Amino acid sequence: PDLCPAHTGLFQEMVKSECHFINGTDQVRFVKRFIYNREQYVHFDSDVGHFVGDTPYGEKVAKYWNSDPEWMQYRRAAVDRHCRHNSELSTSFLADR
Repeated sequence: PDLCPAHTGLFQEMVKSECHFINGTDQVRFVKRFIYNREQYVHFDSDVGHFVGDTPYGEKVAKYWNSDPEWMQYRRAAVDRHCRHNSELSTSFLADR
């Protein structure tokens, strides 16, 4: 296939995880965004506690993911597993900069 930039068969999917720290690690917000071709279609926000659809397709994905209790428990635990854990690992390194 032609790899020209105008080729219409090229698609991009991106997942972005964010940790927002308020007052150190006392209040931490975890956001995971799912983006397809520059459009966010669904996201998880730990403050909300479930997936939220940002497009009609994303609403279907959110409904499916939210219906799985084990998957939701894993997602909700990301604040501790991902944000607080990585903060503890990097605090001494970053505090000197």
